Amino acid sequence: MTKPVESTKSRGAAGEERAASWLSDAGWVVRERNFRAPSGEIDIIAEKDGELAFVEVKAWAALPEAELEHAIDRRKQQRIVRTARYYLSRQPRCAEMRLRFDVVFIDVGASRIRHIENAFNGGID
Repeated sequence: MTKPVESTKSRGAAGEERAASWLSDAGWVVRERNFRAPSGEIDIIAEKDGELAFVEVKAWAALPEAELEHAIDRRKQQRIVRTARYYLSRQPRCAEMRLRFDVVFIDVGASRIRHIENAFNGGID
């Protein structure tokens, strides 16, 4: 049985809100949320200490540890990278920043957050 789309959407929005708050508390400045481009969407774009992170948020009711590394498949990674390139092409001040692609997992049931820095290599220098 599939879950209703609305519950998935609201869980995702709540997860993104928690992730943005958590990043802010950790000293990150959230520059964008739900940044959209023709190539896709990036959940959060945040900046800290000369570094720019493109963050994918995954909010699950159950978060099996063994599944974390497979949560963002290659196709999704490529979409995020294309969207990051689009963002960077419109933000010349970001040209000198270090870039990375992170994933924040939100375990909704346990109120647990796991931040994986440099979760994948986007090939953008």
